[in-house]
Amino acid sequence: MHECGSDLTGRTAVVTGASRGIGSAIAQGFLRAGADVVTLQRADPGPELEEAASAADRRLTHHSVDLTNEASIREVAVDVLAAHPVDILVNNAGTQIRNEAVDFALDDLDATMNINLRAVFQLCQVFGASMVERGRGKIINLASMLSFQGGYRTSAYAASKGAVVQLTKALCNEWAGHGVNVNAVAPGYLSTEMTEALRADTARSQEISARIPAGRWGTPEDLVGPVVFLASNAADYIHGAVIPVDGGWLAR
Repeated sequence: MHECGSDLTGRTAVVTGASRGIGSAIAQGFLRAGADVVTLQRADPGPELEEAASAADRRLTHHSVDLTNEASIREVAVDVLAAHPVDILVNNAGTQIRNEAVDFALDDLDATMNINLRAVFQLCQVFGASMVERGRGKIINLASMLSFQGGYRTSAYAASKGAVVQLTKALCNEWAGHGVNVNAVAPGYLSTEMTEALRADTARSQEISARIPAGRWGTPEDLVGPVVFLASNAADYIHGAVIPVDGGWLAR
């Protein structure tokens, strides 16, 4: 019988893009749940993460990585795995470039796909291989509302996030039998740096707000509970799921 709850004591979680926004909130949630956290991104963790680690008496380490560079990801993964086993991987880092499809530069398409899909795939490979070998592990990928919908002026981002969902399902099929859970959460419209331009578009922002049954845009903290749950023993029989955290947006 597995214990239920969100206790992650004794586990090590890797979170990409944890210097701010959703990634920082998730990393703080892991620390509060008892996990040690390794952050992967260019920037150092912010003071909020340092304070959370100190308050929880957990270990917080950071590795600088270029998620557009295959060798950089491989080298960091080797260093992290040499230090300790990784029990949880959260692929949070992402980028979004907005433009009309007819004007969308192919270089911008490549940049979006490299971070939002290629890096996610490689990180799943390098850390997932260790999880498969050990017979346990949790991978949580960040999908999007645009994994389900086409969006507007975000063709490359929508394509990348649709691919993240299919990748999640494909890896589930290969790894569930080895004790590795691969799932995704799909954030709704959250107040983050990535949505700043969208929120500044008064007409579009009002349209979005009117459709959200919960009556508000979400915050990064709204993602913490679902991600910690998926990383815990309580979610041991959840495989290949994509959980919307959207205030009811998709239900409308």
